[in-house]
Amino acid sequence: MILALQDEIRRSPDARYDHRLHGVLLVAEGMSCREAARALGDSPGTVVNWVRGFERRGFGALNEGERTGRPKRLDPKDMAKVETALRRTPADYGLPAQLWDGPLLSAFVQKQFGVTLKVRQCQRLFRQLGFRLRKPRPEITQADPLLQAVVKKTPSTRRRP
Repeated sequence: MILALQDEIRRSPDARYDHRLHGVLLVAEGMSCREAARALGDSPGTVVNWVRGFERRGFGALNEGERTGRPKRLDPKDMAKVETALRRTPADYGLPAQLWDGPLLSAFVQKQFGVTLKVRQCQRLFRQLGFRLRKPRPEITQADPLLQAVVKKTPSTRRRP
């Protein structure tokens, strides 16, 4: 039941604001940050941040701000160039392959833009740009039964009539 209540609090920005407000209120009423955190199911450091923010900026500090995240390594112009490259073959760019894959795209981005992206991130770029990774179909060769018989270690189990 506690997990369901915590999920409900995390579901909406208004509920998260109220949750932070309750944390600050508990501290204002005399609880320590550690006690308030235990009561609310948050870490003490989180409650400390709420209280400090409230002391500095008031109620606005308890609202969720924009979460920008880590800046992208490739700007939109570079992403457009990557998309254009993916529409052509790697051979058009002097790369020794016919189909794009993660390692090849990683090498291309490094060479073209001087940006190091790991193979996994390059595989994500395919999906973000609406491409699928394609692999060449292996050609299955037919084995020669006479050559197989020469190297076979066990005799045939078929009974002869």
